[in-house]
Order: sequence, then structure tokens, then C-alpha cells
Amino acid sequence: MVLQTMWKDRLSFSDLRGEDRKAIVHRIETLEKMGCGLLRFAVPSIEDAEALGKLAGMVSLPVCADIHFDYKIALRCLDFPIAKLRINPGNIGNRNKVEAVVSKAAERNIPIRIGVNGGSLPVELRKQVERGMDRSEAMVEAALEELAVFEELKFTNVAVSMKASSIADTIKANRLFRNRSDIPLHIGVTEAGPLVAGTARSTAALLPLLLEGTGDTLRVSLSDSVENEVIAGREILNAARDMSGRFADQTGAFLCGGISDAVPSRFGKGVVIISCPRCGRNSFDTIAFIDRWKTRLYSVNKDCTIAIMGCAVNGPGEAKDADLGITGAGNSIMIFRMGKVVQTLKVKNDEEIDKAFEEELSLLNRVLGRPGL
Repeated sequence: MVLQTMWKDRLSFSDLRGEDRKAIVHRIETLEKMGCGLLRFAVPSIEDAEALGKLAGMVSLPVCADIHFDYKIALRCLDFPIAKLRINPGNIGNRNKVEAVVSKAAERNIPIRIGVNGGSLPVELRKQVERGMDRSEAMVEAALEELAVFEELKFTNVAVSMKASSIADTIKANRLFRNRSDIPLHIGVTEAGPLVAGTARSTAALLPLLLEGTGDTLRVSLSDSVENEVIAGREILNAARDMSGRFADQTGAFLCGGISDAVPSRFGKGVVIISCPRCGRNSFDTIAFIDRWKTRLYSVNKDCTIAIMGCAVNGPGEAKDADLGITGAGNSIMIFRMGKVVQTLKVKNDEEIDKAFEEELSLLNRVLGRPGL
């Protein structure tokens, strides 16, 4: 399973100069460490295509160009070392334009994702939906119509996505498509919403599909940071692995023989963060600490559990099995490993706390013999 996210801002040449260039490259490198396998960029103009082409040569994380309306932009993107092209059959243009894009993609050996969104169907299918056609069925028809053109052109390096803002439409469309084609599927809920709502709605839509073995790539689309999209995606995949084979459906049969087959992962389970939500007993601000550390912790590429607790009630007792943990205890801060306190700090200065935690995180590498922490 390849996790994807999409850059939140319009890319320009000014982003690729001086300190701005260093910052954007560093951020993209961090996304890759966190488990992101593909980074998509909106490309609304030829100038944007030029900027993306320049960036693609600066980073190792594969980039995807997202094209709407103007097929000439897609053609220009294909001149650069991009990893993928995403087009929408509802607005890219007539068959001749699609053929031009497909022909050049074939020459460059660049895959294309056909992106079908519930809100931007081709005109005729929109009319059929208005007359009563099920939207999810219309989404599948849109994908199959476009695939027919690709098949005629003998272009097989293709994937499909069918996303709707409706959870039910997203699930149904992907199930219908999977029953009719074995083309790779990119799954997700479009315009899912802000962090909490969007993660909840994406989880509700994606878990059933993952447990059935549906989906080859995944994105959680949030009105939030790219980092949080990757984190949410990882946690949904981990939830699917945890649930696989443990729960029976209504017929009594177990779902999905093994999530390792349905949801392979190039980065493994990675870090699991367990943390308390904070309450009136807290003597340690777990929320602020997580905010400072989450990007670094999700860059850990080996399996381990990190506990972030707010008081003596929850830690280290509740988190005694954690590889590394931190908690408040009265006027002190304690850092512990496997339930054993290894440092007690009498200060509550963020800089000193972070320094001590950094030392223990580095030590964890040597204690567990796990390179990459």
C-alpha cells in the first residue's frame, strides 16, 4: 500500500530558491521518512508545470501532477521526471486530447491515474444522475468509459480512483468497480473535512474497503497539513491490520484472510503513539508535547511504541509496555522505558524536557538494536 498526500499550496519558482528551497526540500524529505510514497501537486498552468518539473529533480520522493481542464499542461508535465499523472475524465477534454496525453505518457513510461469524483462527472452522466441514476454507478461508468479508450490505445499503465464526499457513495463505487475490473485502485474520500471530522469520515469509508482487500494506494484528504494526512493514513492502515481476521461479518465469515496481503506496507507498522487526552489531573502538557514531536516520531522507521502521558495515573503504569514514555508526576517529569523510570526532571522547561527525551530516543536505538530510530 502506497500512502499519498497532496501539497497544500501553489508551487512557484520563488519556492525553489535560497532558504525557501531548502525548507521545501527538507519538508518533502520528512514526508518521505514518515511513510509518504507519493506527493501530488495541483498544476493549474504551464508555469506551474515548469516549477513542478524543477522540483521533481530536487527530491527523491515521487511526485504526481494533478491536471484539470487543459491537456496541454499534462503534455508539458510529461517532459519532466514526474512519477505519475492524474487526470479527470469529466473535464480534461475530448478524445483527441486524451489520446495525446496517453500517447506521450506511453512514450515516457509514466502511469496515469483516472480520477473520477462524484461531483465532477462527465456531462451526460451528470444528467443521468439528475434523472435518478445512482451516483456511485455513474462514477463507475465514467471510469469504465475512460478505460475503454485507454484499452483501445493499448495503454495499460493506469490506475483508477472513485472518490465522493459521501461515505456510502465512496464505498459502493469502489466495490462496484472492483467487481468489474482488476485495475489498481486509489482509494479515499474527497473533501473529507477538517482534521477530526475528515479523519473520522475517511476511517469509516476506508476500513471496510481495506478489510475486503480493496485498494492499492490511499490518501486521507484533510483540510489540514500534509503531515497529518500521512499520519491519519498510517493509523487507518494500522487499524485495518489490527482488525483483520478478528471480526466476523454478519454471515459469520471472517473478513479478509490477512491484512498483510490486503494492505502491504513498505514502512511497516512504524511508531505507535499512545497518549492520554489530558484532564484536570495533568502535570504535563501532552497535547503541546505531541504537537512538537509528532513529525519526528512518525519519521521513525522501525516498530516501537511511544507513550505520552499526563499524570501518574496513566503513566508509566498504563503504558508499562511502551518502548519509551514520558509523563508528569506532581512537580516532576519522568521518562521511562518498559515501565521503568530512567530519568526524573524537576523542571518543566520545554527545551530541557525535549533535550532529555531526545537523549532517551537516541538511546532506544542502541538498547533495542533498531537502526533508523
